[in-house]
Amino acid sequence: MRELFMSNPYLVLSTFVLIIVWLIFIRRRMMMQDTKSLPSVKIGNGQTIGGREEQDDYFSSASTVVGTIAILADGISGLSNGRLSSTLAVTTFIKEFLKLGDLTEVDAFFTKAARISNSEIIRQVAGAGGGTTLVAAVLDGERLHWGAVGDSVLLVYRNREFIAVNHKHTLEVLLQERVLTGEMSRKEARDNPMRNRLINYLGYDSFQNMEIGQEPFLLQPGDKVLLLSDGVYNTLSEVEMDRILSRNLSPDEAATLLIEEIERKRLKNQDNATVVILEPAI
Repeated sequence: MRELFMSNPYLVLSTFVLIIVWLIFIRRRMMMQDTKSLPSVKIGNGQTIGGREEQDDYFSSASTVVGTIAILADGISGLSNGRLSSTLAVTTFIKEFLKLGDLTEVDAFFTKAARISNSEIIRQVAGAGGGTTLVAAVLDGERLHWGAVGDSVLLVYRNREFIAVNHKHTLEVLLQERVLTGEMSRKEARDNPMRNRLINYLGYDSFQNMEIGQEPFLLQPGDKVLLLSDGVYNTLSEVEMDRILSRNLSPDEAATLLIEEIERKRLKNQDNATVVILEPAI
């Protein structure tokens, strides 16, 4: 038999190819079984350009054997490459997530994807100005892993209440700290015209780091995870959002109605608005 293989290289090659194909087949079957064992996640989204000339918000989602990720980035409208920046950031995060083989590496994933995104935005805009906020949620059963930078928000809607998960990286946060130390009054902080200015975002030369949840946020049955750009939460109150989210609607139906509520207001300076809703089956 050894002599047969040695004298017929084509037989050796064919056998090798068959082994590789078989291993790939086995791996895919195992991945399919692992995916089926994961709790399903329903995802819905909605978006409006508002009163802007360009849609600078960008979002995406993906599911693997590791879990389900949803990402929302809001390109900074005051900069000339907002759309490019948000697209680059979301695309990079999805690409890096698809490489992730274990959720024990999720913190490193957030850090690495943010670093690559920041560098790539700076490289591509080449000094022309660009930047984006970003919020990312990774669901693994009842566990919510997350990372955020800028002022897009991650909320958990539970029992008709909204739980804020991340913090906004705006000057308002620093002003509130000065209020607490007695350096300024609440009125002075509230009236500061720069209070909504971003102090950290992707595509920023002085980008510091991404805020990452130190521990997974534990979800409960019935929870909805919301990713919102500022065009949503600056336009709709929690009461208005609750009126829609409290109904027995699919995530897609709820997201659509939230956007319709924004558009019905017809605000003159309505910002781009994007909502992504995740509803895990736990």
